[in-house]
Amino acid sequence: MSDQQKLRSHDWFGRKDKDGIIYRSWMKNQGMPNDLFDGRPVIGICNTFSELTPCNAHFREHAEMVKRGVLEAGGFPLEFPVMSLGETLLKPTAMLFRNLASMDTEESIRGNPIDGVVLLTGCDKTTPSTVMGAASVGLPTIVVPGGPMLNGKYKGQEIGSGTHVWKFDEDMKTGKMTAEDCEFAESCMSRSIGHCMTMGTASTMACMVESLGLTLPGAAAIPAADSRKKQMAQLSGRRIVEMVRENLTIDKILTREAFENAIVVNAAVGGSSNFIIHLLAIAGRMGVPLALEDFDTIGSKIPMLLNLMPSGKYLMEDFYYAGGLPVILNELKDHLHKKVVTVTGKNHHENVRENCSCYNEQVIGTLASPFMPEAGCVVLKGNLALNGAVMKPSAATPALMKHRGRAVVFESIEDYHARIDSPDLDIDESCVMVLKYVGPVGYPGMAEVGNMALPKKLLQKGVTDMVRISDGRMSGTAYGTVVLHVSPESAIGGTLALVQNGDMIELDVEERRLHLDVSEEALSARRAAWVAPTPAASRGYVSLYIKHVLGADKGADLDFLQGSSGSTVTRDSH
Repeated sequence: MSDQQKLRSHDWFGRKDKDGIIYRSWMKNQGMPNDLFDGRPVIGICNTFSELTPCNAHFREHAEMVKRGVLEAGGFPLEFPVMSLGETLLKPTAMLFRNLASMDTEESIRGNPIDGVVLLTGCDKTTPSTVMGAASVGLPTIVVPGGPMLNGKYKGQEIGSGTHVWKFDEDMKTGKMTAEDCEFAESCMSRSIGHCMTMGTASTMACMVESLGLTLPGAAAIPAADSRKKQMAQLSGRRIVEMVRENLTIDKILTREAFENAIVVNAAVGGSSNFIIHLLAIAGRMGVPLALEDFDTIGSKIPMLLNLMPSGKYLMEDFYYAGGLPVILNELKDHLHKKVVTVTGKNHHENVRENCSCYNEQVIGTLASPFMPEAGCVVLKGNLALNGAVMKPSAATPALMKHRGRAVVFESIEDYHARIDSPDLDIDESCVMVLKYVGPVGYPGMAEVGNMALPKKLLQKGVTDMVRISDGRMSGTAYGTVVLHVSPESAIGGTLALVQNGDMIELDVEERRLHLDVSEEALSARRAAWVAPTPAASRGYVSLYIKHVLGADKGADLDFLQGSSGSTVTRDSH
């Protein structure tokens, strides 16, 4: 390496003074021989393993495969843990702690003798949080997605994790499914290691990092239980050492053009609406200008090429066997920027040239024959969402795309749970369900509660969808005509806070309009009488989050985390 490319780790392990003795000597208590400190690139393996994060519980083995690859390429692998965010168990919502995990990742990378980093990610928030943290440091970075579970199999049918949860819940309420059936289905649905095998947020995040250029080609769709996932981990270990030697840093990959490519790909795969809030946050860390409107302008007219639940029929295992994301990238080549670089040192067009055959056209379509002509998320605006709201048309009901209905308001998530199944609830299928105070500040953390389950009495009538509006999010595995991320949120005085039972609300997706049919005079009077809710916490991280979180339209990052601090640490520890 030239002097300009001197390894960061040399400032620790290459020293000939007292501090150098300390750095090397204490590492040697793990049995590390002298030659590991001879100037080899030190590769940090950022592991989000946790038994409390079921999607990531197999990462110990992945870490060992990455280490093998690093050693083969002449690097020095060192594994370290960061906060792991499990979507299924962590209360009140994993999203509340995404920014905290990003800080953990950022400071762990910056403060240690690391020249390049491998991010082991899987469950929804572990991918964006670690990428955000790595982006704020700026070292060579590669992502190894943990992989989806094998397809769920239940009584002769394919079932998808997450997506079928909503169906099973409805079937239990209406008596179509017994408690014994549901218990059996639980095991059938989650039958292997890995994250959700639908195009939920975890799979969306895997596709996001591959489309951004942060993984080796084809990494996103490989099932966690497939031996080729281990191969990908080992090859990624080899490649990160080469990236350090090439000085291929993350800022050279995460350009504006790369973000635009990711938006196009997300539309084509029917990705989660959560993609928006995470990509905005990553762009904010990189200092790349990216606005909420870009997701509509760039992605909303892209056809859906992937036939996966919840927007379609198949699952991630089928996607991989059909050819994986390289097939999608190849089909979209005329829509993707060529002047980008990925972790391979090449662009997507070069990466997929020899690996782009489709083996199942029922799973992966073509631009000439897509599964849906327009699939990307849309951005709605109006007096109910001055800064914007988002919606995923591919998971919605076409007949509800233009709708006017009477508001049925739930003042909190507790109010919703208390009243939703009451026979006395004044609601019918033409109404618009409104849920307040579930945004970043309000919940706090912007939980996945926006896809409110329908009232039991309407489910029993055979109603399957209604327009639902909130300042929260919904699981990428979910479906329905659901308006999300309303901004400004209700907890800081957004118009959503002023909606009352009986107000008429207009949704017009084609016109990108979300309107509360109440006069400005009436809204002004309501605003004057409105009282902000008491903050959910007065101490600790949650208090810090509430005081500093940005709106959903800005990615819900903390305001003081915007941009990068780089990799330099000016003071020593001794």
